[in-house]
Order: sequence, then structure tokens, then C-alpha cells
Amino acid sequence: MATESAGAGGLARGSVLIEARGLIRTYGTGESAQRALDGLSLEIRQGELLAILGSSGSGKTTLLNMLGGLDRPDQGDVLFRGNSILRGGDREMTRYRKEHVGFIFQHFNLIPELTVYENVDLTADRARDPKIVERVLDRLGLSGRGDAYPSQLSGGQQQRVSIARALAKRSAVLLCDEPTGALDYETGKEVLTVLEQLVREDGETVVIVTHTREVGRMADRSIRLRSGRIQDETVNERAVSAREIEW
Repeated sequence: MATESAGAGGLARGSVLIEARGLIRTYGTGESAQRALDGLSLEIRQGELLAILGSSGSGKTTLLNMLGGLDRPDQGDVLFRGNSILRGGDREMTRYRKEHVGFIFQHFNLIPELTVYENVDLTADRARDPKIVERVLDRLGLSGRGDAYPSQLSGGQQQRVSIARALAKRSAVLLCDEPTGALDYETGKEVLTVLEQLVREDGETVVIVTHTREVGRMADRSIRLRSGRIQDETVNERAVSAREIEW
């Protein structure tokens, strides 16, 4: 897992890990065209917890897709460790997604026919750590559930499995799109606590997209989007614990 000085991104804490430059993305044409991102620029630093806030249609998910290499902008660039992920075409974007990005979605996207262990093992980077599956399952409190199937787990446990899957591939950044949206209140707080611990204790870099203002209070930094632009940015000198927030 990550050291105190550097996380899975391989950079010193606080260094720029991902940079978005002047992103423009428009869907549709003519009178039906909608600009989802409008010249947006953003830096994400190693070892930070960043919250991206905004109402539906503000551009949150489009931005996350750009940062994760799932979509490309009409204009602008995305840099990872100072290098463009777009200049090499689809092949470079695919390599970036595969090797460096962990996605955690509202719906857990686990394979129902596979056990917990097998779901995590699908993405595991065993070349660097032969015991990585066991380590992340233990880290996330799932060491006794490796033989269970997703249908035998609670919603919170299933989301922990999806987090374990991202960690097992030694992702440089975890991109979370409404990770508590399918969970009840208490279970959602448990999942946010796990993500918070990964940043504070392991030096991971975590980006959470949410419409919930309170989630921004637990982040090191939060930005609010409106009409594809950053409306405001807040730096929390002392982030609130995930267990303390209410919404």
C-alpha cells in the first residue's frame, strides 16, 4: 500500500498528479447542443481528497469521465504526471485507464457469478504484490468474505468490494461517482469513512463526485460546478471527519 510520503500515484504528497486544461465538451448539434464543460481547468494533487459538487447537469460526471480517460474533450487536454493522455489516441487512453485509474460507481458493477475474491482478483496487480488481494480485503474488513458472492453481501459490503478492486490494481487515483447514492444513510457514512481513511492513512488520491454539500466538508478541497464551469472552490484547513457529517 502507499507510504507516508507518496501514494499509489508514485509522487510526493501534494505534487500535481492530474491536470485538466481548458476542457470543452459539447453534446448534440445545432439548437439542441449542450455544453457540458466550458473551458474548465483543474489540478488534482497526490494524496488529496477532492469533492466535486454541483446540481444535475452541472458537468460533474462529464468532468469525471475526462479525468478518467473514459471520454475525450472537444478542446483542451488532460495530463497525468505531466504527460497528455490524449495525444496517443485511444490506445494511450485505454492504457491510462487500465494501469492508473480506479472507478467506483453508485452501482457496484460486480460480476454476480464471481466470488468477492474473484471479483477483486480480476484487476489485481500480482506482479508487484502477489498477496495484494488478501491485503486489500483485509484492509477493507472483508478478509472473511472472500468466498461469498455479491448477492450475499450488504450494499455497503458490495461497495467495499468495488473499492478493493480499485486498490488491487494499485490505481494512482480513485474516481468515485456518487459512491453512496445507492446506500442508506449509515452505510453511506461507513463507505465515506473508508475512502477518508485511504487518503489520511495510505496517501491515496480520491475524487468524489456528489450533489451533497456536506460531503465537501470532509474533503481537503471542494469545487462546485455550474454550467460546466467552476463556480467556487473551498480549501478546508481542517476537514471534518466522515463520521461527523450529516445530510
